[in-house]
Amino acid sequence: MKDPHDIILRPWITEKSMALRELGKYTFVVHPRANKTEIKNAIETIFGVKVEKVNTINVRGKKKRVGVHEGKRPDWKKAIVTLKKDSKPIEFFESL
Repeated sequence: MKDPHDIILRPWITEKSMALRELGKYTFVVHPRANKTEIKNAIETIFGVKVEKVNTINVRGKKKRVGVHEGKRPDWKKAIVTLKKDSKPIEFFESL
């Protein structure tokens, strides 16, 4: 995975992630095989900010049923990125 846009798939916008934003933490859905170093480099490249640390969470997909048919949503990976104190905020989240 060389391209940063292949690593960072989309932002994760929830009430909890918006509350974390005020602490300088931003949440993203990332590629399931991306590691913390790749995520850090991708965020710094795309948004031009300084990352202090990255926390990752593997989220299991929920089981869903429609009548007698049972299926499962896909598993995915979430990253919570903490910016350094002297770094500027990410503009994309400031417009929300």
